[in-house]
Formats: sequence, structure tokens, C-alpha cells
Amino acid sequence: MHINTTRDFSQGSIPKNIMQLAVPMIFAQMINVLYSVVDRMYIGHIPNAATSALTGVGITFPIICIITAFANLFGGGGAPLFSIAWGRGNRERAETIISNSFVLLIGTGILLTIVVLLIKRPLLYLFGASDVTFPYADKYLNVYVYGSVFVMISLGMNNFINAQGFGRIGMMTVIIGAVLNIILDPIFIFVLEMGVQGAAIATVISQLVSAGWTILFLTGKRVTFRIRRNRMRLEPKLVKDIVFLGFSGFIMAVTNSGVQIVCNATLQTFGGDLYVGVMTVINSIREIATVPINGLTNAAQPVMGYNYGAKLYHRVREGIRFTSITCFSVLAAIWLILFLFPEFFIRFFNEDPQLVAACIPSMHLYFFGFFMMAGQSAGQSAAVALGRSRQAIFFSLLRKAFIVIPLTLILPNFFGMGVTGVFIAEPISNFIGGGACFITMLLTIWRQLRTKEMEEIAASSKA
Repeated sequence: MHINTTRDFSQGSIPKNIMQLAVPMIFAQMINVLYSVVDRMYIGHIPNAATSALTGVGITFPIICIITAFANLFGGGGAPLFSIAWGRGNRERAETIISNSFVLLIGTGILLTIVVLLIKRPLLYLFGASDVTFPYADKYLNVYVYGSVFVMISLGMNNFINAQGFGRIGMMTVIIGAVLNIILDPIFIFVLEMGVQGAAIATVISQLVSAGWTILFLTGKRVTFRIRRNRMRLEPKLVKDIVFLGFSGFIMAVTNSGVQIVCNATLQTFGGDLYVGVMTVINSIREIATVPINGLTNAAQPVMGYNYGAKLYHRVREGIRFTSITCFSVLAAIWLILFLFPEFFIRFFNEDPQLVAACIPSMHLYFFGFFMMAGQSAGQSAAVALGRSRQAIFFSLLRKAFIVIPLTLILPNFFGMGVTGVFIAEPISNFIGGGACFITMLLTIWRQLRTKEMEEIAASSKA
């Protein structure tokens, strides 16, 4: 007999509800990061070509970010809508959202594969490749891009597994693929001597397995809300809502890609391949460092969205409070660790003495005030959870597109700053963008929730 194990987020402690989802999601996202980071770890130790190979693979990072951006667009946009529909008890709407999101992810994945293959050469040179690093970037991307559809399905649809309260199953989605990738990487790279191409093959195989697991679960009997063929017909109004709400996550990933393009091109001009390699290492460390916060905020969104749909506004405010305090505390601790032990983390990716020497001061600059990014994470997750897409989109654009990119282009040309100007653009954006996003959330979302809560109390007392 089937037992419905879907969690009711209107019951029990809000911090407990969030953490029950967050712990497996953080673990899953940490494993997911290993898809690309483990590739770089192995590639950074290829005999006789480690630094050039690592730099070449790092140049493909903006394209990988764009693929991830579209997974965020449809998965990250559909999941909060699903949570609100579920909280309101609208089963048909919830399953239509899941099924439409699935179709959008597959279609976009196929389109991205075709487009990237057609224009990859000029893209890679635009993104900072040199004649030395281009062959490595080309070999890696030429294989990786064939896994775009699998990435879209596993990352995008996993949002709907987690949104239904199946945090451990969501964790398994990434663990299965990532563990397989860790096993296959050294076989293809070193044993079969395929180098960066072998790393890409291992990743694509792993992504295929993860995507298969996701589809099997979301079409199976264990979940309450499934992918259904009769609900796959795209509804223009729903597609618009999904895109609009997911646009903040999409913009964040696309602007991350844009920042990397600008950073790599500027670093190539002022520091050459060495500093493009330094940025590759820093980005890899940053991916790992932001996992706890990404997991926490992603777990908080379905909990807050469900309670908002159920009109339990005091529980939504409790979720925002818990998320904010935890984000600031965790990022402050991570900042301190990276400041004190930078070389320990750098050597996971490369042991070239010249690269290590250049990377240490660059890391100190880049991660300065890292805790201020919590303001962006907490403020934006609240906006997305409550369907306030315009607010989330604006602050996604503010920090990266309006602050980091212009500063990256301007600062290296002033006072002989050169590469230093590139690395200090990030902390400036964390203080300005993170602070503005959090303060705005307090003045808008927090205040309006408090007002609605008072209205609810007044109405119930009259009744």
C-alpha cells in the first residue's frame, strides 16, 4: 500500500523544516559541485600540461554557467510556483507546472547543444583563450556540450523532488552521478590517457545517469505530484510565469558567466594565462564555499512558499529570520577559514609554485568581506519564494551586471592596479549589492508580511 510521505510545511518548527531539507540538499549540492570541480582537480595534475590544461578548462566555465542558467530558469522558476499551488491545494495546477517545466528543460537543452557547437571557437577566444589554452578548452567543450540535456533535466527537475520534501532523494540524484564521475575521471584521464577529453566524457556519462534517476522518480508511484504526459502541452501564460519567476536565478547565473568572460578577458590582457589560471582556481574554491548557502536558501524557498500560499505569514517571517542569521554566520566562518589557509585549498587544484604564489594574495582580495554576500542570498531567496520576481531580478542584475562588470573593466586601468583591480571588484559588489538587497527585503517583504499577519489576527478575533 502506497504511503504519501510528502511533508506538510505548515506543521512543526520552521528551522527544523528548513534544515531537514537543507542538510541533504547541501550535501547533494556539494557532490554536484564535484562534477566540474573534480575535473579541474584531476586536470590540474596532468603531467607536463597541468597549468595550461586547467586554464583551458576554466575558460569553458562561462558556457557551463549559461547551461546551468537555463536549468535555473525553468527549474528554479517552476518549483516556487509549484510550492504555492501545492499550499493552496491545487493539484492539477501543481502537476501542470512540473510537466511544462520538464518540456522546457529538454527543448532548451537540445537548442543549447546546437548553438554552442556552431559558435564555440569564437566564443572561447572571446572568453580569454590563447593559442596555448584553446586546444584544451575545445577538446573539453566539444564533448561536454553533448550532455547539456542531461544537465538540464537533473538540475532543473531536481527542484521538484526537493520541493515535495524528498530531500534525500534529491541528494541521491546528484550523489549517483557525481560518485560515478569521481570514479570515471581518473580512468578516462590517466588510465586511458584521454586528458581533458576524458574528463568531459566521464562527466557526460555521469550526467546521463543522474537525469535517468530523476525522470524515473518523478514518473513513479512514490511522489504525489508527477510528470504527466497529458499535462506536457505548454501553456503560454504558465510558461511566462515560470520564466518570470525563474528569471532572477537565470540572471544570476548568466551574470556570473558574464563576469567570468570579462574577468578572463581582462586578466588575459593584464596578466596573461597565469592569472586566467588563478581565476580558474578561485572560482573553483568559490563554488565549494557557496554550497552551504545555496543549499540553505534553496531549502528555505519551498518552506516559505508553502506557508505563504497557506497564509501563515508569521511562519514565513520566521523562515526569513532563520535563513538570514544562518547565512551571515556560515559565510563569516568560511571567510575566516579561506583567509587563514588559502594555500591549502589552492594546492587541491594546482601545485605550480608560480600559480600558487600569484593566487594567495588574489584570494585574500577576492574573498574580503565574503559574509556580505549573505544579504543577497537571504533577501533574494525570500523574494523568489514569495513570487516577487521583479525584486529578485533587479538585485540579481545589480550586484553582477551593474557593479562587478563595470568595475572589472574600469579599475585595472586606474593607478596601475592591473590584475588587482579585477580581484577587488567582487568584494565591493558584495558590500553594496548584498547590503542593498537585504535592506530592501526588510523594508518591503518583511514589513508587508507583518502587516498581513496583523490583519489576519484582527480578522480572526472579530470572528
